[in-house]
Amino acid sequence: MNWFILFIAGLLETAWAIGMKYSDGFTKLYPSIFTIVTMALSVYLLSVSLKTLPVGTAYSVWTGVGTVGTVILGIILFGESKEFIKLFFIFLIVVGIIGLRLFSGK
Repeated sequence: MNWFILFIAGLLETAWAIGMKYSDGFTKLYPSIFTIVTMALSVYLLSVSLKTLPVGTAYSVWTGVGTVGTVILGIILFGESKEFIKLFFIFLIVVGIIGLRLFSGK
């Protein structure tokens, strides 16, 4: 269950990163509120998962899920580059996340 909670925390990290972009430097009210709420929820869920998961593994997975999600949404929402080498390295992050899950011992 803590792996699922950690995954949701990573998705919320993606949400707050995208929300931060829409908040325009925290000058727009609703995107700013969204960003702050999703930040708090993301960190809270990370802390819940840390009750049983190793901190290094959990933090790496949390940031990895957030990174992959943010890159994908950056491509979709903001037309950011989708060149092969960039996608290849995002793929390596995904492989790393899977590896950490498979070999973490929890």
